[in-house]
Amino acid sequence: MKKINRVRKNEDFSSIIAQKHSLANDVFVVYTAKNDLGHMRIGISVSKKMGNAVERNKYKRQLRAMLYELCDLTQSVDLIVIIRRKFIEQSYLTNKRDLLALLKKIKIIEHSIVNCKENQT
Repeated sequence: MKKINRVRKNEDFSSIIAQKHSLANDVFVVYTAKNDLGHMRIGISVSKKMGNAVERNKYKRQLRAMLYELCDLTQSVDLIVIIRRKFIEQSYLTNKRDLLALLKKIKIIEHSIVNCKENQT
């Protein structure tokens, strides 16, 4: 994922979370906010309780790969995704399925795109 598609500043994280538009399941918490940039920005948060830096970076890489496969990055939306402990216990495909279900509820993904992506997994 390109750097232009990442939320990197702490104040951006705080402002997106402060808008309190969120949805959650056992594996993820996703906060959303509209932006005027013409592209999607994604921020990922992993608690220090989930492991050392190497493990946390691995989880972030996996989540970025999932989001890159599932999301249309041309939408004007900011996403903050917080990974919960259950992420570690499940397989990549199960986590991806849980993320897909959450993104459908938020209506980030159009149904035609989702159907194509689901058939691939």
